[in-house]
Amino acid sequence: MIKGFIFDLDGVLTDTAEYHYQAWKKLADKLMIPLDREMNEQLKGISRMDSLNRILAIGNRTEVYSIEEKEQLADEKNEDYKKLILTVTPADLLPGIADLLTDLKAAGIRVALASASKNGPVIMDRLGISDLFETVVDPAELKNGKPDPEIFIKGAKQLNLTPKECVGVEDAKAGIESINAAGIFSVGVGTKEMMGKADYAVAETSELKLADILKKATN
Repeated sequence: MIKGFIFDLDGVLTDTAEYHYQAWKKLADKLMIPLDREMNEQLKGISRMDSLNRILAIGNRTEVYSIEEKEQLADEKNEDYKKLILTVTPADLLPGIADLLTDLKAAGIRVALASASKNGPVIMDRLGISDLFETVVDPAELKNGKPDPEIFIKGAKQLNLTPKECVGVEDAKAGIESINAAGIFSVGVGTKEMMGKADYAVAETSELKLADILKKATN
């Protein structure tokens, strides 16, 4: 029986990908590293430091900076990102998400956030949905980022549920791999190519219907 849902944030609850891109692009330009939107797609679902290392690899600059310097660069990007997300409002919830969260609450299904973003709680407050989530996994406490299953395993534990009692919702390939590795039923939002390994997938968030997901997850 499904008792919990564990959500990713970016691309599932709201789309802050553009803000991430703008902040990474600003940093990449400063470092004179070419970064376009296609390359930015590879950063979805992974941690800030992993994203920075991928950008540095594009410019063959991985070994140029010390760990401390990399942390400063990542912090610089995050400060720009935090300024951008101050414009987020409840209107920025993706289509169908408000109804899904309402249905989950009505059904007594517990809800957690499992996002690589350290700004998750701030964004949830801006979206006006913090009270609908029982718990938030703190990415700062994790040893491994997605596609490692740690974040979703921790989400289930924080809900006091087993992985088999949970559903995970993601829009990134690395996220789906993380959910699957955790032994959780995976729901993907995106193209068939990207969501091919999901247990159940839809093209848009507006297609996320609780009854349909529960039917698939319990078959």
